[in-house]
Amino acid sequence: MRATFIHGIRDVRLGEFEAPPPREGMVTVKVAGCGICGSDLHYFLEGGIGSAQVRDPFVPGHEFAGWVVQDYPELGLSMGQLVAVDPAHACGRCEWCQRGHVNLCPFVEFLGAPPFHGGMTERLSVHPEQVVPVPRGFSVRKAVMLEPLGVAIHAIDLAKPRLQETVVVLGCGPIGLCLVQLARLAGADRVFAVDPVAYRAEAARRLGAHDVAPSYEAVAGWTNGRGVDLVLEATNSPDGFHHAAEAARIGGRVLLAGIPDGDRYSLPAALCRRKGLNVKFSRRMGHVYPRAIRLVAEGAVDVDSIVTHRFDLADAAKGFSLQADCRDGALKSIIVPEDGESPF
Repeated sequence: MRATFIHGIRDVRLGEFEAPPPREGMVTVKVAGCGICGSDLHYFLEGGIGSAQVRDPFVPGHEFAGWVVQDYPELGLSMGQLVAVDPAHACGRCEWCQRGHVNLCPFVEFLGAPPFHGGMTERLSVHPEQVVPVPRGFSVRKAVMLEPLGVAIHAIDLAKPRLQETVVVLGCGPIGLCLVQLARLAGADRVFAVDPVAYRAEAARRLGAHDVAPSYEAVAGWTNGRGVDLVLEATNSPDGFHHAAEAARIGGRVLLAGIPDGDRYSLPAALCRRKGLNVKFSRRMGHVYPRAIRLVAEGAVDVDSIVTHRFDLADAAKGFSLQADCRDGALKSIIVPEDGESPF
């Protein structure tokens, strides 16, 4: 079957994929759509993230949904049913899983992170616990967007926003745009957003940010020099940590959800120390799909407008380039098989 492969830096090609035969008890889904995530762009632009390197042609994609290809009565799944797929299959046995931190499992099989091929193909078999049924009437784009929304929910859980706080979101990609909406829902008094790309900043305004700017330096003007109570950083910049520290008030909190280019941060240590900042890092997510589904189903979070482009498998390279270069208003591109709008 066909798949999108990353061969190296800025080298995306269509190819034939021989998926391993499904193990007993696995569920096979026909992929309906797969989003291009910021982490996929790191594989595309840098060839890897930390120790996860693209050493051989690799099928990316961890934000995906699909149709169940047969009845699985023991799981309550029916042929043709639309489901989201949780890309993470944690071991369930290690110390961190036992503590409830499944997102930190060092033995996780994470689809779309080398060496595990992901969802930019036509069919994939996954563990039953990775299958997330969505409400009847859910669109493919809503189902695909549950994963990035889940990442944002996990980040908000860690950040613990408080009523009437001031919040700034640095980075207005899909995660940042979800964070803007969740911070409003959590009761923030003022939610600001920063992105140097004008159309991304304006998307944040449209989705609820009280004010937007191209640089973190605007925070001083918004807060009369005080800084905000909570910074939610969702950039790909090595300076993201530094800018977050500058934007936070004395004694403020910083939540880092972004992945910096080059796998390095650059910041002056004295700034964080003298402000006495409380800093947390966010990675992936735990069991948050039920809340993500409810937020989308009830219209509390708008994920539809974040999806701006669609490409078939053969044109995936265009989607990667467009999103990486922030052209044509691209926020989220979804890769679909040519017949991706119909179950079979």
